[in-house]
Amino acid sequence: MDTSRCLAVVQAGGQGSRMEVLTRERAKPALPFAGSYQLVDFPLSNLHHSGIDRVWLCLQYQADSLHDVVANGRPWDLDRTRGGLRLVFPQEEPGSAEDHGFATGNADQLFRIRADIGRAGVDAVLVMSADHVYQLDYTEVLRTHLDAGAECTVVTTTCGKQEASSHATVVADDRGRVSDIAYKPEKPTTTVIATEVFVYDAALLVQALEELQSRTTHDAEDGDTGLGDFGEHLLPWFVDRGKTVAHAMDGYWMDVGRPETYLQAHRDLIEGHVDVFRADRPVLTQQPQRAPAWIAEGSTVVDGLVSNGCRIEGTVRRSVLGPGVVVERGAEVTDSVIFRDTVVRAGARVSWSIVDEEVVVGRDASVGGRPRGRPVESERITLVGARVRVTGGHDVPLGARVEPGRRV
Repeated sequence: MDTSRCLAVVQAGGQGSRMEVLTRERAKPALPFAGSYQLVDFPLSNLHHSGIDRVWLCLQYQADSLHDVVANGRPWDLDRTRGGLRLVFPQEEPGSAEDHGFATGNADQLFRIRADIGRAGVDAVLVMSADHVYQLDYTEVLRTHLDAGAECTVVTTTCGKQEASSHATVVADDRGRVSDIAYKPEKPTTTVIATEVFVYDAALLVQALEELQSRTTHDAEDGDTGLGDFGEHLLPWFVDRGKTVAHAMDGYWMDVGRPETYLQAHRDLIEGHVDVFRADRPVLTQQPQRAPAWIAEGSTVVDGLVSNGCRIEGTVRRSVLGPGVVVERGAEVTDSVIFRDTVVRAGARVSWSIVDEEVVVGRDASVGGRPRGRPVESERITLVGARVRVTGGHDVPLGARVEPGRRV
């Protein structure tokens, strides 16, 4: 398929409530990953390397936190006069409330921009979420879609059975034809899941959204279409027509929208299981330049990723440190992710925690702890919001949530 006939819609508007204090002041796709990147960098980089340059980035919750990150599309060569990156914001205009305002799901969001999609003059709409970590050539997905004469193509991967219950499971035959999907089933019958990357026939997508909305809006609250997320009505509509196919992707994929999966993805990265950083397809980003990291004599860094600008005098084990993080002498950071410009004072301990930016952990304070059993569920991971001040000697227990800006 000629990529000029494809429109990419990157959905980055969700509140990310499952990340709790870490998304109080930022959209989930603006969360850092691997210290030096943001989650939204992954789909935009994939689009750049796939040669798809007509991109709509749908913003909603805490939109300003993403506006600066994407820098008008410059890092991905999308700042151009024709095509390029278009930021799509909720609109308040005359007419039905279901046509405008904040969306309540990713299918609902597509409904609100359906008229623009119809006017775009494209054959295919490539839709993706902005909070997943993966490497994918979208032209291979478009080729699968075209060769199969599909109306909808679902990119799939596999995961554990417990994790499958958090996604849409997909059943397909030997030719890739999708016969059934189950959205977040309590007892999954397969470990094949949708990665939330789809190719839709453009005209049929608009038809589906309007037809479904005419059925669902009657039972929805005012201003809500009732379409919800893709797995509730939209994807089943396409599957029932018999022309939906699966494209199984290779390589690493992780939905990092929960504390346990966010931390697990970083642990996978440390252990060498994440194959998303390739020299021939680099992850592109908008990041300020900083001095190189400094690691003092007598400090210990084992299985750690240390970003530019860090100063390490203490101990770092199985952890990822964002730009400008300071770990003073005698301090220990283990099994944690620390965001930029956070300071861990002398003698302090941080373990099994995700600590936001510009936090100060006081001398001899303790954040988190060592959970029993594996895997570690989100409720057992300590989350500390931005600009928190942890008083010297204070204990923030395992599984605690500390709101941004607080002093504890």
